[in-house]
Amino acid sequence: MSKEHRVGIADVAATAGVSVTTVSHVLSGRRPVSDRTKAKVLRVIDELGYRPDPSARGLRTGRSEAVALVVSDVTNPFYPLMAAGLQEVLQPEGFLISVCVAQGTSHDLDTVIRHLLNRRVDGIVMASLNAQEHHFNAITAAGTALVRLSGELDPRFGDIVRADDTGGMADVVTHLLERGYRRIGMVNGDPDSSPGRLRLAGYRRALRDFGLESDENLITTGPFTRAGGARGAHRLLGMDPMPQALVCGNDLMAVGALDAIRERGLSVPGDIAVTGYDDIEAASLLSPRLTTVHNPAFEIGRACARLFLDRLSGSSVEGVREVVLPQKLIVREST
Repeated sequence: MSKEHRVGIADVAATAGVSVTTVSHVLSGRRPVSDRTKAKVLRVIDELGYRPDPSARGLRTGRSEAVALVVSDVTNPFYPLMAAGLQEVLQPEGFLISVCVAQGTSHDLDTVIRHLLNRRVDGIVMASLNAQEHHFNAITAAGTALVRLSGELDPRFGDIVRADDTGGMADVVTHLLERGYRRIGMVNGDPDSSPGRLRLAGYRRALRDFGLESDENLITTGPFTRAGGARGAHRLLGMDPMPQALVCGNDLMAVGALDAIRERGLSVPGDIAVTGYDDIEAASLLSPRLTTVHNPAFEIGRACARLFLDRLSGSSVEGVREVVLPQKLIVREST
């Protein structure tokens, strides 16, 4: 074969002395082929350097065998764990998993979704905090399977896999209350995002259940980042009196809060307690080790993958489905 010629399935068939259909059966594994013929075809594939053309196969099957995870912040260790869960289930089924980042504005997410739909991905896991209804509409209108990580179940907008954000935050605030803390500040993420809204609800619920009213002056919001946590913590630490404890919207914000506390010469938990959320690996490596809520990222990824396989298998799946995974309070040295 010349370098200019792309080896095709017909070349493999001609060299092996079998039909194109036989080569196709060997590649797909969906029809029985004798061991002798299969070995011969595989040997020729190796000798010729044949590689299946995924775009051509996609035209025949109507499938790209690709699933995308769309995130707002690729530096957050929660999302790589999710991707690993997706991969564990989907890769053995022949799917490629890609992680796409849509930082900043809703317009950035528009661009990412447009590119994914143009490439006809089979499914999208929407983990971007900027996602809005028109994004979900665009995905489902294209016939692409959609799984969301938060929000309300809606028959228009695909399946949902989520953990109990409200219950998880209520557990960590209750833990602080039971340890005697009363003036508890919250360094929360974007309140317009589902995680921000649900975790704030958990904070307020725990205080209410304990007979306390939430003080809006003790609540600050910002990006779910280390810098966002530092800014929010500095604001609350500047109050007189300052909070006795800070609950943070995620572990990255808690790291930022610890930065701010150290800059002010304060100690944890001696002067102030700190909690996070998600239980990323760094939470157990900090000094002091961080009390947090284990958010099952890997299991969430696996659950998303199983929902995709149900949708893409051709089996009859009626309506949208919601999978809610339990979270667990992890008590460490920061409280």
